[in-house]
Amino acid sequence: MAKKKLRTIKETAIQNHCPECFNQELELHFYQKHLYSRMYHKITAEVTHQIKCNKCGSTIYPAQWTDDIERIFNYYQKMAVPEKSTVRFTKLFYVVLLFLMFAVAGAAYLFMEGLIPF
Repeated sequence: MAKKKLRTIKETAIQNHCPECFNQELELHFYQKHLYSRMYHKITAEVTHQIKCNKCGSTIYPAQWTDDIERIFNYYQKMAVPEKSTVRFTKLFYVVLLFLMFAVAGAAYLFMEGLIPF
């Protein structure tokens, strides 16, 4: 089973008022999803975001955003450039692939020599 991890690609403090406590200590985070498995490491194109108040600790959801928060979010969203989505295979993948290739080659050799009747 692949483990999911969100990596921060952009993090900034914004000077807008929190809709909960009306303080100006908001942080905007953009995350990109990475999947880790024994056979591969995959970087997905999925980007998520979160706005959190440092004073009251509440998460500000899009339904609570003011026009100012939305404008700032759109500006920083353009600046948050995610990594290119790729798949990198691990050493274990290549070892298993090499083992399977040798097993198929050995079975073919034994079949050609007549040692394995089918």
